[in-house]
Amino acid sequence: MTARPLIARSDDLAACHAIRRAVFIDEQAVPEALEIDGLDGAAIHLLATVDGRPVGCARLLIDGTVGKIGRVAVLRQARGTGLGAALIRAALDELRGVPGVTTAKLGAQTHALGFYERLGFVAQGPVFDDAGIPHRTMTRPLWT
Repeated sequence: MTARPLIARSDDLAACHAIRRAVFIDEQAVPEALEIDGLDGAAIHLLATVDGRPVGCARLLIDGTVGKIGRVAVLRQARGTGLGAALIRAALDELRGVPGVTTAKLGAQTHALGFYERLGFVAQGPVFDDAGIPHRTMTRPLWT
């Protein structure tokens, strides 16, 4: 992957679902019934493309003053390129544009805690199981 990714809001749920299926269902063995949870209709979706090809996505859900970043997925061939961090920065920028939202929150797989810490998130609470994968809740203020 040499071209610069384009990250934007998208209504292309088929592309987002294809990425999420490849990463969560196929690679991580998350049950489809947990991955496709019925919340996509209420979400803001970000899609990352390179040369017009979808390679990553994220989903944002708003709950009062909190914007929850979830379903962050990058296809194998685009990993290690900085795309994951770019998706999180784009998600934070998107949340800053939502009136009243002051905090970003996510459930991080424990192996990715350092990645999110480098982006300003702080782990809170105990480790919990989500689809058989250990996670921790992480938050960060949107303006720091």
